[in-house]
Amino acid sequence: MTNAAAILPKNEIHCAQCGGVLNPDEGQVFLTCPYCGSAVFLDKSKVVFHWSLACTVSPQDAAAGLRRWMAGNQTVKDLDTKSKLTSSTFQYFPVWYAKARQNDKERIYLEPAAATSISEIKSLDIPSGDLKKYDPALDAQAVAPSVPYPALLDWLIGRGVQADQVAEAALVHLPVYIFKYDFGGQSYTAMVEGASGKVFANIFPAKAEAPYFIVGVVATLGFLCVSTFPLIGIAADGGSGAGIGLGLLACLVGALVVAVPVFILAAVVSAKV
Repeated sequence: MTNAAAILPKNEIHCAQCGGVLNPDEGQVFLTCPYCGSAVFLDKSKVVFHWSLACTVSPQDAAAGLRRWMAGNQTVKDLDTKSKLTSSTFQYFPVWYAKARQNDKERIYLEPAAATSISEIKSLDIPSGDLKKYDPALDAQAVAPSVPYPALLDWLIGRGVQADQVAEAALVHLPVYIFKYDFGGQSYTAMVEGASGKVFANIFPAKAEAPYFIVGVVATLGFLCVSTFPLIGIAADGGSGAGIGLGLLACLVGALVVAVPVFILAAVVSAKV
């Protein structure tokens, strides 16, 4: 792909690919160049390429992927079976795609180009070879971008990327499934990206860390106490071999005694949390 950004010269708007003069209708922001056929997006300050990703995940596979994520290690126990799916929608969501060169290395940055509660979408990895020319037939399902290009530059500057380091910028519409579900009296939102099947969610019923922390503390204290038995045996018997032997035996028995309640406690926590 070539450089995606073309500065708007005064009253003329030029294609980011061939430089041909574009004549958009009033209010038109998505345009196909009549000279080279490139799909472009008209921002107030830039003309950039307009790409999309093909959707390869069916609605059924997206729902199944969401359930697998719910049953994973990040979420609370039985979220996949105890949650209630309330709605699902499909759309093409816009993100800013910026390729920056820093220290002779290229890095891709993504930033949502419209309001969303799931900002984790910016962590998605989009291979440049997967980008396709945007098809106007997608307009009915496409969310209009509301975050301007200068906002992207401000975000990049906050990440240590200067404007002159941006080698390429584009608007990309991603196929996404938006799922809403209820759990524990609260409503949550998750997004399944339709090209990779990856699940994104900023807020979700996560596993509670406190019970696992308590199990760790109990196990640490118990085995720490048991480990002092050999030292106590040595001190009690004046350093003789018999004292060391008794201490080691007591340590072994004590470890077995401590292990049983620790394993029981861990099993209870894993089954309920």
